[in-house]
Amino acid sequence: MNWLHSAVVIAHLLIAAAIVGLVLLQRGKGADAGAGFGAGASGTVFGARGSASFLSRTTATLAALFIATSLTLAYLGGRPAEAPKSVIDRVNIPDAAPALPSVSPADPANDQPSHDQAVEQPAAPAPQPAPAEPPKQ
Repeated sequence: MNWLHSAVVIAHLLIAAAIVGLVLLQRGKGADAGAGFGAGASGTVFGARGSASFLSRTTATLAALFIATSLTLAYLGGRPAEAPKSVIDRVNIPDAAPALPSVSPADPANDQPSHDQAVEQPAAPAPQPAPAEPPKQ
């Protein structure tokens, strides 16, 4: 995850939290009916029209930003990322491998197997039983 993706995710989460807070602050449509029965002083902090226009515009702006960050995250998530290097690609392999000691069969010093070398002898085939002859009559 690069820095741009991280920044957009953080902004997306902050905008989402702000939208939740603003929606909880707003009144529902049924709250205006109570103002006609004596609760007329409500909403004078934000002006004569109350908090509806200010909070509604702010919510709409944050909703547009939320959609923009959602589309940006979808774009960044769909881009092909660099393939992570495998452990084998990270290992420094020398250019030339060290040569193994060669053993020639004509060398009389190497006729006897050493302790490190395994003695390979072909396995003798198992004796086959003689087929049984039918009894003579």
